[in-house]
Formats: sequence, structure tokens, C-alpha cells
Amino acid sequence: MKMKCAWPGNNHLMEMYHDNEWCVPSTDDNYIFEMLTLEGAQAGLSWSIVLSKREAYQTAFRNFNISYCKKLTDEDLQNVKEQHNVIKHFAKLQSVRSNAQAVTEVQKEFESFSSFLWSYVDYKPIINHWTSDKQIPTQTSLSEQLSKDLKKRGFKFVGPVTMYSFMQAIGMVDDHIISCLLTRQIQEARIKINFKR
Repeated sequence: MKMKCAWPGNNHLMEMYHDNEWCVPSTDDNYIFEMLTLEGAQAGLSWSIVLSKREAYQTAFRNFNISYCKKLTDEDLQNVKEQHNVIKHFAKLQSVRSNAQAVTEVQKEFESFSSFLWSYVDYKPIINHWTSDKQIPTQTSLSEQLSKDLKKRGFKFVGPVTMYSFMQAIGMVDDHIISCLLTRQIQEARIKINFKR
């Protein structure tokens, strides 16, 4: 009998995220920026808390429009903090702006943020074959390298643990356990990604 990964528990938002987004490859820079922001916001908190505030983040940051976010002032960010149901850590909110600025610089150099990121895995997801959620790592040498490289480019809240979760979020790593309903074959059948080399 096929079973899903255990980590979402009985939380509806977590289940929806697991079923529809987690480990699904994406090359959409705005979605990738959203995941970068939300994963950074999670630092020290639970993913369920972040998901419960996701709509507020989408509203506050205009669906994570990179051009909009890179121009935000401290006053704008203070208004976001006061008027929206986001995590109130001001440095994390400031990182939305600085990371949007850093993404823009990467886009200038590599055409897209996704092309830069996916080059780390040779444009193919790393597909693991865990038998239990307990086997899934919290960080790897690759997430450590990505963290180091992004920090050099001015990104904030991109530690190696955060980067491993981020890699899962955008499908660079597929960590669905082998007994999960959402196996590699199902993933490949429902989404095909064409990368620019």
C-alpha cells in the first residue's frame, strides 16, 4: 500500500503543500523568489506557521513581484510589518528587498535566477530514494555550497539548512519517500521542465 510522506501530519496547509508543490521542479523566478522569502522567514520557526501567513505575504509583496520588492523602502517594510499578518522580524522583512536586488543582479548575469540555481544540479533534480522521513537530511554539502555562494552575492537568511529546504521547495531535490503516492514517476508525468543552457 502506497503511503504519503509523514511530515505534513494532519495539517491541511502542509498536506496541500506536500501534494502540490514540495519537490516539484520550478523555473518560475517569481515563485522561486517566493520560496526563497518564505524559507528565510521560517528560520527559527515551523513551516506550518509560515504557510498560515503565506497569503498575507503574497498580498504584502504583490505576489512576490521582484521589480516591486527591490524598490521597497524601510518605511514600506515597516508598513508591511504593521498592516499585514507576516512574521514581524524586521531584518527578515528587509531581506525581501535585499534578496530581490540580489536576484536582479543574478538575472542580469545568467538571464534567470532559475538558470543560475539549476546549474548546481546540472539542470536535473536530485532524486533520492529514502524509505523513511527520518532519513531526509537537513543540509548537504550542496546546500552548504549554495548558501556560501548566495551569501557572497548579498543574499540574506540563506543558511545551509534553509537552502536545503529551499532546494526541496523548488524541486532541485526530490525527497518524497519511495512509498509516497507522489513518487518520481508521478512527478515526471505531470510536469516537464525545459531549461535554457
